[in-house]
Amino acid sequence: MRLTFRQLQIFLAVAHSGSTTAASELVALSQSATSAALNELENLLDCRLFDRVGKRLILNDNGRLLLPQAAQVVDAANTIEQQFLSPEMAQGGGIRIGASTTIGSYLLPALVAAYRQQYSALQVRVTIANTADIVAAVGNYEVDVGLIEGPCHAADMLVEPWLLDDLLIVCAPHHPILEGRSLQEQAEKKVSVKALRDAEWLLREPGSGTREAVEQALLPHLHHLRQNCEFGNSEAIKHATAAGLGLSCLSRAVVNDFLESGRLVEMNTTLPRLHRHFYLIHSRQKILSLRLMQFLAFCRGWSGER
Repeated sequence: MRLTFRQLQIFLAVAHSGSTTAASELVALSQSATSAALNELENLLDCRLFDRVGKRLILNDNGRLLLPQAAQVVDAANTIEQQFLSPEMAQGGGIRIGASTTIGSYLLPALVAAYRQQYSALQVRVTIANTADIVAAVGNYEVDVGLIEGPCHAADMLVEPWLLDDLLIVCAPHHPILEGRSLQEQAEKKVSVKALRDAEWLLREPGSGTREAVEQALLPHLHHLRQNCEFGNSEAIKHATAAGLGLSCLSRAVVNDFLESGRLVEMNTTLPRLHRHFYLIHSRQKILSLRLMQFLAFCRGWSGER
């Protein structure tokens, strides 16, 4: 067998783009050369890797089996080159960061800005999605490291607790659950578990780390959540809560500005303090480059500063 690194690169390009024409642009080859390399790979493996559907090439079960292995080989080869860089050279180049929505929107910009004060030549490419999608991107070597806000259940991941995040139950100042109480009255009289059970809640979509963390924090006490609306990001939930559509349980980082402006109030309830962990994750098989190890070390130190 004469399997080559270039064939695996071409296979990944076709898998991601869906055609040899689009893949040829990604690998800087002609369409005919790209198609020939893919055919040679399939002949070497003695199986088809794609289903041909019109002009589209769609991964079949053989292709899905090869995909993570090919991605790991290509990622490892790229990283091997970086292993021999001097510390000075490691300040340049780039890293690919995957962040779940709350971290990517509210924490990561400050973290990257602080890191670039030390490594100004570093190029950063950020992917923001819900926790489940970021775990998948790390597993497929589409990003180098993930910063997630929900538990990671993938067995092939190294998971490291990072930051402790406060979760606050908030509502609009005029929400009926407050019964028109003043701020002083709210501080003196706590909202009961029964009132929280009867209230309508605004939640993130399934697969969101925030959704999973909220359910883990609240369901042991409330047993169920009466879902009013479901939103694809926490910022939308914050605005919907301020408009009086329901209660929400969100990260302090998300609601801090609305709490300060008075558009939201933190509810004084009989529940214990609610919190969750943020996590750093990367594949167990990933070879960590010098610049990636430096970035992870900075993240750990940055969490201490906060």
